[in-house]
Amino acid sequence: MRLDLGDLHIAPLAAADIQPFVAYRRLPDVARYQSWSPDYSLADGQRLVDAQAGRDFPEKDEWMQFGIHTNGRLAGDLAIHPLADQPDSYEFGVTLDPAHHGAGIATRALTAAIDHLFDARRAHRVLAECDERNDAVKRLLARLGLRHEGTARAADWYKGEWTSVETWALLASER
Repeated sequence: MRLDLGDLHIAPLAAADIQPFVAYRRLPDVARYQSWSPDYSLADGQRLVDAQAGRDFPEKDEWMQFGIHTNGRLAGDLAIHPLADQPDSYEFGVTLDPAHHGAGIATRALTAAIDHLFDARRAHRVLAECDERNDAVKRLLARLGLRHEGTARAADWYKGEWTSVETWALLASER
């Protein structure tokens, strides 16, 4: 998936993205609600980029990271995961370098990605999950038009504590 939105470009992460990608992943506030920890290394970033090299879109049940570039710089990344057990269903996520918060970049990037999933990939359903405490992401998902489907209370043992996970989704028929 490669999307050009004028001043915003979305494409699979590349070697040139590794250093800034790792730099914001190492920030404790960025890693807090994510699957990695602040000890994320350059070698981790290199492995991720190498594992998805030559691909433009993930296979079923695989995650793929796409860089969000603005003014030639990596501002963040979004991830897409085609679900293996549900046809035409995709999970997504986003991470933004805090230096780029508040500029509408995540909203624009995810809007374009969701449009791509529905229009080019013929998605039936897109969804995102987030930690119940992540108010910024909940506001973003609501702004994107996703519907809050529910909260699994204290259902995920995550980073040494029980956490509650919210699911947000949008059907093609709801667009």
